[in-house]
Amino acid sequence: QVQAVESGGGLVQAGGSLRLSCAASGMIFMTNGMGWYHQAPGKQRELVASIIRSGNPNYLDSVKGRFTVSRDYAKNMVYLQMTSLKPEDTGVYYCNVDATPLDGGRRTYWGQGTQVTVSS
Repeated sequence: QVQAVESGGGLVQAGGSLRLSCAASGMIFMTNGMGWYHQAPGKQRELVASIIRSGNPNYLDSVKGRFTVSRDYAKNMVYLQMTSLKPEDTGVYYCNVDATPLDGGRRTYWGQGTQVTVSS
Protein backbone atom coordinates (compact mmCIF):
# COMPACT_ATOMS: atom_id res chain seq x y z
CA GLN A 1 0.00 0.00 0.00
CA VAL A 2 1.17 3.52 -0.81
CA GLN A 3 0.17 6.63 1.10
CA ALA A 4 0.54 10.31 0.29
CA VAL A 5 0.44 12.85 3.10
CA GLU A 6 0.42 16.61 2.57
CA SER A 7 1.41 19.36 4.95
CA GLY A 8 2.03 23.09 4.89
CA GLY A 9 -1.35 24.63 4.19
CA GLY A 10 -2.74 27.55 6.12
CA LEU A 11 -4.05 31.09 6.06
CA VAL A 12 -2.04 33.79 4.34
CA GLN A 13 -2.65 37.31 3.09
CA ALA A 14 -2.70 38.08 -0.60
CA GLY A 15 0.83 38.51 -1.87
CA GLY A 16 2.20 36.09 0.69
CA SER A 17 3.86 32.72 0.31
CA LEU A 18 3.35 29.15 1.43
CA ARG A 19 5.23 25.93 0.87
CA LEU A 20 3.36 22.66 0.61
CA SER A 21 5.02 19.30 1.12
CA CYS A 22 3.89 15.81 0.26
CA ALA A 23 5.52 12.59 1.36
CA ALA A 24 4.81 9.33 -0.41
CA SER A 25 5.44 6.28 1.75
CA GLY A 26 4.78 2.58 1.92
CA MET A 27 5.78 -0.34 -0.24
CA ILE A 28 7.05 1.75 -3.15
CA PHE A 29 9.16 0.39 -5.95
CA MET A 30 9.32 3.68 -7.82
CA THR A 31 7.52 6.99 -8.00
CA ASN A 32 6.98 8.19 -11.54
CA GLY A 33 5.14 11.49 -11.64
CA MET A 34 4.20 13.59 -8.63
CA GLY A 35 2.16 16.74 -8.59
CA TRP A 36 -0.41 19.02 -7.08
CA TYR A 37 -4.08 19.59 -7.79
CA HIS A 38 -6.21 22.49 -6.60
CA GLN A 39 -9.91 22.35 -5.84
CA ALA A 40 -11.55 25.70 -5.26
CA PRO A 41 -14.90 25.83 -3.43
CA GLY A 42 -17.66 24.63 -5.73
CA LYS A 43 -15.30 23.80 -8.57
CA GLN A 44 -13.64 20.75 -10.04
CA ARG A 45 -10.19 19.66 -9.10
CA GLU A 46 -7.54 20.87 -11.55
CA LEU A 47 -3.87 20.16 -12.08
CA VAL A 48 -1.68 22.99 -10.83
CA ALA A 49 1.80 21.59 -11.24
CA SER A 50 3.44 18.27 -11.89
CA ILE A 51 6.88 16.84 -12.43
CA ILE A 52 8.07 13.50 -13.81
CA ARG A 53 11.43 11.84 -13.58
CA SER A 54 12.68 12.62 -17.04
CA GLY A 55 10.82 15.79 -17.89
CA ASN A 56 10.45 19.43 -17.10
CA PRO A 57 7.85 20.65 -14.64
CA ASN A 58 4.41 21.39 -15.99
CA TYR A 59 2.29 24.28 -14.70
CA LEU A 60 -1.22 25.61 -15.02
CA ASP A 61 -1.00 28.93 -16.88
CA SER A 62 -2.45 30.92 -13.99
CA VAL A 63 0.37 29.89 -11.63
CA LYS A 64 3.34 30.17 -13.97
CA GLY A 65 5.97 32.45 -12.52
CA ARG A 66 4.39 32.24 -9.05
CA PHE A 67 4.50 28.54 -8.13
CA THR A 68 7.44 26.18 -8.28
CA VAL A 69 7.19 22.40 -8.01
CA SER A 70 10.20 20.34 -6.99
CA ARG A 71 10.99 16.81 -5.91
CA ASP A 72 13.30 14.96 -3.60
CA TYR A 73 13.58 11.60 -5.32
CA ALA A 74 15.49 9.96 -2.49
CA LYS A 75 12.75 10.79 -0.01
CA ASN A 76 9.78 10.35 -2.37
CA MET A 77 8.68 13.88 -1.65
CA VAL A 78 7.23 16.66 -3.75
CA TYR A 79 6.99 20.33 -2.82
CA LEU A 80 5.00 23.28 -4.06
CA GLN A 81 6.45 26.70 -3.34
CA MET A 82 3.66 29.24 -3.78
CA THR A 83 4.45 32.95 -3.95
CA SER A 84 2.44 36.07 -4.79
CA LEU A 85 -0.65 34.24 -3.63
CA LYS A 86 -4.04 35.49 -4.74
CA PRO A 87 -7.51 34.98 -3.23
CA GLU A 88 -8.38 32.76 -6.19
CA ASP A 89 -5.64 30.36 -5.08
CA THR A 90 -7.83 29.51 -2.10
CA GLY A 91 -8.95 25.91 -1.87
CA VAL A 92 -7.80 22.43 -1.04
CA TYR A 93 -4.53 21.26 -2.52
CA TYR A 94 -4.14 17.56 -3.16
CA CYS A 95 -0.95 15.67 -3.71
CA ASN A 96 -1.03 13.21 -6.59
CA VAL A 97 1.47 10.38 -6.82
CA ASP A 98 1.95 8.12 -9.82
CA ALA A 99 3.77 5.18 -8.28
CA THR A 100 4.59 1.56 -8.80
CA PRO A 101 4.32 -0.44 -5.56
CA LEU A 102 6.60 -3.36 -4.79
CA ASP A 103 3.96 -5.88 -5.83
CA GLY A 104 3.49 -4.18 -9.20
CA GLY A 105 0.49 -2.45 -10.67
CA ARG A 106 1.36 1.16 -11.36
CA ARG A 107 -1.43 3.46 -10.25
CA THR A 108 -2.28 6.91 -8.94
CA TYR A 109 -2.55 7.74 -5.25
CA TRP A 110 -4.07 10.81 -3.62
CA GLY A 111 -3.37 12.59 -0.39
CA GLN A 112 -6.12 13.77 1.93
CA GLY A 113 -5.66 17.40 0.94
CA THR A 114 -4.45 20.49 2.70
CA GLN A 115 -6.42 23.74 2.94
CA VAL A 116 -4.94 26.99 1.64
CA THR A 117 -6.83 30.20 2.33
CA VAL A 118 -5.67 33.50 0.86
CA SER A 119 -7.31 36.59 2.31
CA SER A 120 -7.62 39.80 0.36
